[in-house]
Amino acid sequence: MSSSKGDTDLISLWDFLPRWLATRLRLRMPAARRAFEAMAEIESKGDNWGLMLEAAAARYPDHTAIKSEEARWTWGEYNERVNRLAHFFLSQGLERGDTAVVFVENRPDLLAVYSAFGKIGAVNSMINTNLRLDSLRHCMTLNPGRVFVIGEEVLDAFEEIREDLGLSGDQKLYYLPDRGEKPAPPGFIDLSRAVDSFPAANPEVTSQVNPRDALAYVFTSGTTGGLPKAAVVTHWRVARGSLYTGRIVLNMKPRDTMYVPLPFFHTNALALSWPTVFRSGAALAIRRKFSASRFWDDVRRYEATAFCYVGELCRYLMNQPPRPDDRDNPLEKIIGNGLRPDIWKAFKKRFGVSKVFEIYGAAESNLFFVNILNLDHTVGTSFNPFAIVRYDVDADEPVRDEKGFMRRVGVGESGLLLGRITEATPFRGYTSREATESKILRNVFDEGDAWFNSGDMIRDLGFNHIQFVDRLGDTFRWKGENVSTTEVEKVANTFPQIALSAVYGVLMPGGEGRVGMAAVVPETGGRDFDLQGLAEHFHRYLPNYAVPRFIRFQSEFEYTPTHKIKKLRLKNQGFDPSLVAEPLFVLLPGEAEFKPLIQGLHKEILGGRFKF
Repeated sequence: MSSSKGDTDLISLWDFLPRWLATRLRLRMPAARRAFEAMAEIESKGDNWGLMLEAAAARYPDHTAIKSEEARWTWGEYNERVNRLAHFFLSQGLERGDTAVVFVENRPDLLAVYSAFGKIGAVNSMINTNLRLDSLRHCMTLNPGRVFVIGEEVLDAFEEIREDLGLSGDQKLYYLPDRGEKPAPPGFIDLSRAVDSFPAANPEVTSQVNPRDALAYVFTSGTTGGLPKAAVVTHWRVARGSLYTGRIVLNMKPRDTMYVPLPFFHTNALALSWPTVFRSGAALAIRRKFSASRFWDDVRRYEATAFCYVGELCRYLMNQPPRPDDRDNPLEKIIGNGLRPDIWKAFKKRFGVSKVFEIYGAAESNLFFVNILNLDHTVGTSFNPFAIVRYDVDADEPVRDEKGFMRRVGVGESGLLLGRITEATPFRGYTSREATESKILRNVFDEGDAWFNSGDMIRDLGFNHIQFVDRLGDTFRWKGENVSTTEVEKVANTFPQIALSAVYGVLMPGGEGRVGMAAVVPETGGRDFDLQGLAEHFHRYLPNYAVPRFIRFQSEFEYTPTHKIKKLRLKNQGFDPSLVAEPLFVLLPGEAEFKPLIQGLHKEILGGRFKF
């Protein structure tokens, strides 16, 4: 097994893990058994998102359900708000299976609208509020909505593309006021005024929603790049998650509060952390946007005992100046993905967090790993069948033997993670059949077998435990978001002075994931290149997290035999002037123009002077 620094603590545990595991599971077995039995009955009972809410409201009517700067609702109040919205949308003709486009920032009204559609059986198409223009237009038309709910805070972005949507008379627009600075635009129905007269009783149609029905679409580039694809989140998935993650992993109690400063178009917020509060009557605390400087104030104010993270958020908190009261907080357990080994133990020690339930999964995946045993530096194990196979990074494909089958890696080795597709572990994938099929590998170990291709390099730690290594394919991860290289290349190639581009992620010291870099072939060889115009072009057409921060000029690219641009050498050279002979440029934080990247500036970046 590998003896790298990140694995050292795990190695010391393997000798006594079986005994420790048995003890731990024996202590948790009664609760675990009840939860697993309940999961097995979900489909037969018809459990779904709306019924989960109604059960929580009936059992915990006076317990706080939602905490935020805007409002505090009990479970009873929350359910009544949802019911009024549900009855209103039913009166508007919305039916089970209809798509509802939801474009609203994190606030209680978003949670009410989402649950109202869930009770009806409509599908919430959760739009990333950072998107603009082409990407926003694509996501809003990929699965045409019968209704559109637009928040006041993102109205301008919607109006930019409204005419391009080609809306028919059957598609209705609803306006969700925020601070009341703008009235409902022409053609919109103001939801704040429309629902008050509707009943607060539970709608009868909720019991007819099948657990296998889609509850939401979450947009992701996966690992295959291109414009975002709509991954399907079902009622069955969140109902099972509320039991497995809520009861078995986190052991949530009525006194608990789950703090979620992540956006609810993100799977960690929508399908991982939010469902955990339903079975126990715990509370959900939310924030519009994550704030490192106010995080611990929020944790104390909301009495948060749990927190849903992505690794970037934890690093932001570690980068804040230490305070004497860092450990003076009620936080006991955290769940999420991307907490890196270099800050894992330091984070726990500094903030007094005793339990880290790191997970691995994806919106479209049939795999879910969780560090249920609270070990350090691992995403834990999965109950679903998986394999880690050898991967040729240079050829960008899995290794197959003389018979055409793949080979598993050994303990301590890294390879491509696959999830077995069976009737018990189906791969729902995306709303696009073509996109779904592109993620399936066949004849992996036997003729006719099928496996989900995660697109991620994973290290086999033994005892069915794994450790995340890196992303493969045409996406990279930065600021907690998947960035599609092909989408960024499409934007770059429309800049008049660029003939061709290749986009990839490069490691940034002190950062999470990889920051965007673009190698470009200029139309004029780089003479009189408009570096400020390029920065403005990227910011206009891309979310901030997808904007490349480094540029290198190329006279030409190297190609594989299948005519794909070779990116491995470019990735390995990164933005180091000593390795790159061609002109290099950087877009520093807060600046509007790419500037030459010289050796001295490179050292300052590596030294952490700039916070990208």
